[in-house]
Amino acid sequence: MQTSPPTHELLRPAPGRFRRLLFGAPRDLRDPSTYRHISLVAFLAWVGLGADGLSSSAYGPEESFKALGSHHFLAVGLAAAIAFTVFVISYAYSRIIEHFPFGGGGYVVATKLLGPRFGVVSGSALLVDYVLTVSVSIAAGADATFSFLPPAWAAAKVPVELAAIGALLLLNLRGVKESVTVLAPIFVAFLVTHAILLVGVIGGRAGELPAVAGELRAGYHSGLAALGAGGLAALFLRAYSMGAGTYTGIEAVSNGLQIMREPKVQTARRTMIYMATSLALTAGGITLAYLLVHARPVEGKTMNAVLAEAFAGRWGTAGQVFIWVTLAAETALLFVAAQAGFIDGPRVMANMANDSWLPHRFGQLSDRLSMQHGILLISGASAATLLYTHGDTGTLVLMYSINVFLTFSLSESGMVRYWFRERRKYPDWSRHIVIHVVGLVLCLSILVVSVVEKFREGGWVTLVTTALLIGLCAAIRRHYLAVKGGLRRLEELVPALPAAPLAAVEPLDRRQPTAVLLVGGFGGLGIHQLLTLQRLFPGHYRNVIFLSVGVIDAASMKGVEAVDELQRRTEEDLRRYVDLARRLGLRADFRMSVGVEAVAGAQALCVATAREFPRAVFYAGKLVFERERWFQRMLHNETAYQLQRRLQLAGLHAMVLPVRVLASPAA
Repeated sequence: MQTSPPTHELLRPAPGRFRRLLFGAPRDLRDPSTYRHISLVAFLAWVGLGADGLSSSAYGPEESFKALGSHHFLAVGLAAAIAFTVFVISYAYSRIIEHFPFGGGGYVVATKLLGPRFGVVSGSALLVDYVLTVSVSIAAGADATFSFLPPAWAAAKVPVELAAIGALLLLNLRGVKESVTVLAPIFVAFLVTHAILLVGVIGGRAGELPAVAGELRAGYHSGLAALGAGGLAALFLRAYSMGAGTYTGIEAVSNGLQIMREPKVQTARRTMIYMATSLALTAGGITLAYLLVHARPVEGKTMNAVLAEAFAGRWGTAGQVFIWVTLAAETALLFVAAQAGFIDGPRVMANMANDSWLPHRFGQLSDRLSMQHGILLISGASAATLLYTHGDTGTLVLMYSINVFLTFSLSESGMVRYWFRERRKYPDWSRHIVIHVVGLVLCLSILVVSVVEKFREGGWVTLVTTALLIGLCAAIRRHYLAVKGGLRRLEELVPALPAAPLAAVEPLDRRQPTAVLLVGGFGGLGIHQLLTLQRLFPGHYRNVIFLSVGVIDAASMKGVEAVDELQRRTEEDLRRYVDLARRLGLRADFRMSVGVEAVAGAQALCVATAREFPRAVFYAGKLVFERERWFQRMLHNETAYQLQRRLQLAGLHAMVLPVRVLASPAA
């Protein structure tokens, strides 16, 4: 047995200068520093994942405050409720991180604790949510930008948004850490400018607090007289729910746990503390600041732009500069917040692909260890959403928050069920379950009100899209399970094959015709290839070599240990193939490598094997169905044909062996 050259040499042919300039050089899976380089410390994780939550202060409090109408006296209670909700949900997700230290967020929680059917609902909701994360963040950022630009420039808003998506797409294809590091100064600028704004507004009006308190009492009594206690409570609950966008992004840390620096759980919990504190203070502070400056909506401007002008508008040139810098930082942070969609969206896809709810290619990694298929899909879907809504932030926020709280509710339901079910095992279970019960009540309340209030205004689009995605996922999984069942029947042939290997293991003769079979894990597809070869060319091949590339995907990439484990499993499967071939009277051996791309790795192995065995012919298996359908090419990638084309261009003999699936999937 021989192993391949170093992994990084097998990933793909040497990229051109332009590709290296855009995306960077491939990374070595066996270098421990690679995993340290692509992982994030708490601060950078706060930038990459927490920016989604923090940036929601640009539109969440605004929606809540507007929903109060003329009853602004409720803003004090609203600010307190916002801060309380942020801390409750954040703490609940910190506990989820402890129970699911390998990440996965709402999808994994619902799958493990409630079952696969709830898992696919949560996962589908998250995917729609992350597409809208990008769309809302970009649209809100553009709104903030055009708040201080001439109205005549408004026609350029959507093109600017699409360009921003393109820039983030390029950054994320280079790798997560590169994109986050570039954007970190923007995050810091937002924190500094908004801290000055909020401290200045609230501290500067400290002397007015008695007068404000009097206004609040008068407003409360007049509101009580006009609406009654029930009416005020309903108004408050509606405003509270309309600002549900404020809490979006809190789950991002648990979804992106894989990119955290070791120890991951501690890093994630620290990140969660940073995010919860910053979001609670900023969102609650902005709501209170609206009240103190008597902010009112102005056509063509965001409420935060109105707030900044009320604070610094009388400072002359210095004030104007501060307003511009503050809004520019807010705009830029909203663009940074789209990172959560690019980071976590593809990870949810990878987890779902690993469970066969989505095409398996969404679990693959590029040579930069980024999930390029998921990144491209998130980018395209976000751009389409912006075009559909013409970049209208209000419509996007309506569509956005429903799925967020659907996922929150499922996660909290799962944790409540877990602690109740395990109550005999943990004497202090009641202490743990309380936070999840409170979180479930809050999340369900917001979800119900959001659906009722927003259904006709655009919420129905989110619900229909999510339902269609769930149906698509179910069809994909049904197809994969049917194919798996068909291939399993081929494995049943193994016990019927000869049980005794050759009396002595003979070395391969390099002068003899050699069949090289490209196989994956030990199973029906590889077995069928070997038996088909024997049937088509009886007695022709005396040498058989099995080639396999252990592919590191997004679900299994946890460090060098994971690479070693994959290599062990791949070698074990190949030895089983070798044993089977020897039982058939053939001389057999294997070659293997580990990488992130099957085609490029297999090509390198084939070229090396052809130098060793000049009379080698290469065979790859391809699934064929009784009735070929258009979607099967997407669900079963064309690896065999891609490899055949590359090998033939390299001057090697390559053939594709069809493997008929015994049961045609109905999907």
